[in-house]
Amino acid sequence: MNIRISPSVLNGAVEIPSSKSCAHRAIICAALSSDSEPSVLSGISFSKDIEATLGAMEAFGAKWELTDKESGTVTVYGIGSERVSGKRTVDCNESGSTLRFVIPIAAALGYDTEFIGRGRLPQRPIDIYTRELGRNGISFDYNNTMPFGISGQLESGTYEIEGNVSSQFITGLLFALPMLDGDSLIKLTSHLESRPYVDITIDTMKRFGIEIEETETSYIIKGGQKYHSHSERIEGDYSQAAFFFVANAIGSQVELKNLLPDNVQGDRQITKIVSETCKDGRIGSFRADCSDIPDLVPILSVLAAYGSGESVIYNAQRLRIKESDRLETTAAMLNGIGGDVEVTEDGLIIRPTNSLKGGTVDGCGDHRIVMAAAIAALGCTGDVVITGAEAVEKSYPDFFKDYTKLGGKANVIDLE
Repeated sequence: MNIRISPSVLNGAVEIPSSKSCAHRAIICAALSSDSEPSVLSGISFSKDIEATLGAMEAFGAKWELTDKESGTVTVYGIGSERVSGKRTVDCNESGSTLRFVIPIAAALGYDTEFIGRGRLPQRPIDIYTRELGRNGISFDYNNTMPFGISGQLESGTYEIEGNVSSQFITGLLFALPMLDGDSLIKLTSHLESRPYVDITIDTMKRFGIEIEETETSYIIKGGQKYHSHSERIEGDYSQAAFFFVANAIGSQVELKNLLPDNVQGDRQITKIVSETCKDGRIGSFRADCSDIPDLVPILSVLAAYGSGESVIYNAQRLRIKESDRLETTAAMLNGIGGDVEVTEDGLIIRPTNSLKGGTVDGCGDHRIVMAAAIAALGCTGDVVITGAEAVEKSYPDFFKDYTKLGGKANVIDLE
């Protein structure tokens, strides 16, 4: 799907979708419950990533049903204490969160499991798991792509994890290790980046009955714990809200609903960055360490492109292995519509130009590039054509519906 966007101003109110990070975690915890009563999770915004996690947990024996479509309410019946033998197949689609969260879970449950996926997911590394799970009872049939399989029974013990890789590996282990008989230790061998995502995991697990002891350099996990059913509403997603915060910074007036002011989402930093950068109706410049907030880089770059001085984004090297190489694709997106962005080893340098003129942007199959381009287009002097705009289905399927409802000028077109 290709979309042509004309300059405009957004006005009105928008219901921010539920946090994808929180929804993944709540679904997994609910599915691992040993209780007979179900968990009821409301406010879930369905996307391909969330559907992948629901499907994965169903493959492990959980059951779920959409009990109220309008409110996004899902009733989840946990896998209980019974284990049905047999091989499992998990389709992760393009969801890195699903893949890295559920590999250790399958291993802890003792299921021989085949993992399949598409897009860039087969190239995203899982070497930490092949190393650490391989030391603790799991065999991998893995050749650096998908499909691949695992077999064996995960054992408790010490797991040494580099802190400068994806926090998803730590989250996956945190989900799995409490279910084992013995105690375990996750030992960080370097500073942990993206710590807020691990904080979300621990916070969620606590509500479902699992306790994790945290030190500055490790996580201590008691074995023999059980997940319990729990019902809750999933909070709004600051990662998605960030697009509209930046739209407001460049001239729109959008009221953002469904956001909790006090939570552990790292991407809540968008509010601080925007408020500190935008003063007296003028966008200045900023330096942003994005080690904890990598998902904000594309939209922060749009904010910087409308700034009055040079901005620098750094500690974002892990973006090279997302749905696209987000350092390169963010730079290409803005440079293609008149920006001045330089890619560095670990980030971006964004210099102001007189104006963004418009042009064509390759969505690169990346939902965050597509949405960032749509926000950048608001203040361009000419139209912006985004190819592959259907990528938003990965995390925010209703993005363009909300965008046009707010007054955005977006029309599906055919390219000759």
